[in-house]
Amino acid sequence: MKTIRLDDFTQSVEPCVATIGFFDGVHKGHQFLIRHVMDVAKAAGLQSTVITFDKHPRQVLQEDYIPEMLSTLDSKLLLLSKTGVDNSVVLRFNKEMAELSAREFMAQVLRDRLHVKKLIIGYDNRFGHNREEGFDDYVRFGEELGIEVIKNEAFLLNGINVSSSVVRAFLKEGEIEMANSCLGYPYTIIGKVVKGFQEGRKMGFPTANLDVSEFGMLVPAPGVYAVKTRLEGSVTMKQGMMNIGKRPTFDGEKITLETNIFDFSDDIYDKLMLVSFEHRIRSERKFESPEQLKEQLTIDRQIVKEQFKKESDERVKE
Repeated sequence: MKTIRLDDFTQSVEPCVATIGFFDGVHKGHQFLIRHVMDVAKAAGLQSTVITFDKHPRQVLQEDYIPEMLSTLDSKLLLLSKTGVDNSVVLRFNKEMAELSAREFMAQVLRDRLHVKKLIIGYDNRFGHNREEGFDDYVRFGEELGIEVIKNEAFLLNGINVSSSVVRAFLKEGEIEMANSCLGYPYTIIGKVVKGFQEGRKMGFPTANLDVSEFGMLVPAPGVYAVKTRLEGSVTMKQGMMNIGKRPTFDGEKITLETNIFDFSDDIYDKLMLVSFEHRIRSERKFESPEQLKEQLTIDRQIVKEQFKKESDERVKE
């Protein structure tokens, strides 16, 4: 996949079939749309292109907006590359772009800069200043500008209309398996390992404490999760369990993300770490003492290890 940034005038853009959107998480609904783009492009003998933005439009339009992203820009581009699309175009979203009407955007960006011949739009997607126009307007503008506009159908998974907002809702409820089914892969966050309270180490469960504030990603509901981790500079995925919550046994007041990486004891402070969520084991709760918590953590770890072993055995049978 070729990645094109619109402010890079050295890169040429061939005539293409395109779609446009933020594509947060590049979930199965997005993948369905992109496959349609690729099919139409192949039939027309054109390049297939996904047009996205460097930041969420609401981050520009609303100063107090706190993002809860499903993917960073880098991880989104990686996910897009896995779809097989020819090009991804990253637009720099700023106040000037936000002021463009849909017709101006189609003329100045899609036609003049990106040479879009056919535009396939998600069933609920709107663009342009204040998102004032709808699909029929885009079709009319396209006829005037020489761009054929096509609507894509919604993607349903077991009766669920898959969207980024639906995935976020599942994650906020701790429904990690449902979120992963909609995404088509395990939900993954990134953060920096920082010093914590050392309570887990005292109980024999040392944890890597993750600070995700820099990346603006959504943190799933409090609870204990079976996870796989990958450290900066490594290609190895390590199994572990993560606790998300306020540490009520120790009267904590702020949400922390603490990962016990199995069979691992290296010093990893200040390193970046990816955490992929596989299953939710239980909700967070307060214990009468650290000893009771330690007993529960021992049970949790055994459940997580058995879950991973079961999945490994099933893959071998396949």
